[in-house]
Amino acid sequence: MTKYNEAQVDFRERSKGRIQRQLEITGKKTTDEELEEMLESGNPAIFTSGVSIMDSQISKQALSEIEGRHKDIVRLESSIKELHDMFVDIAMLVENQGEMLDNIELNVMHTVDHVEKAREETKRAVKYQGQARKKLIIIIAVVVVLLGILALIIGLSVGLK
Repeated sequence: MTKYNEAQVDFRERSKGRIQRQLEITGKKTTDEELEEMLESGNPAIFTSGVSIMDSQISKQALSEIEGRHKDIVRLESSIKELHDMFVDIAMLVENQGEMLDNIELNVMHTVDHVEKAREETKRAVKYQGQARKKLIIIIAVVVVLLGILALIIGLSVGLK
């Protein structure tokens, strides 16, 4: 029998706590005595009295909160769209600059090749210049020798007459 009484008291306390929470949610403040009276009367209308008025106020408040949230969501959506557009623009700029970097890299590689070829050609030019100088000296020496021989021939032929 004590278990039955304990279970009944436990159930009553849980019901009392549940009713207290429901009334707090609706915004109605009650004391422990009022809760006991509601439980004793067993009239369910007591629990819903004042709820319809509170429900419409809560509904209006909830509606205004929902509308506010909707406006915030719309603003957030437009901000996200703007951010997306910015990322698309940045991606295009990065792609374009990537192409420019590829072109610059290609030009640098070509420049390295051209510089290497120019270095080789400069070495050959220096070599050719040295050879040309030797050939010029040889030609001048041959011309001087020929002029000397010619002068000797002319000098001898004039001297014999």
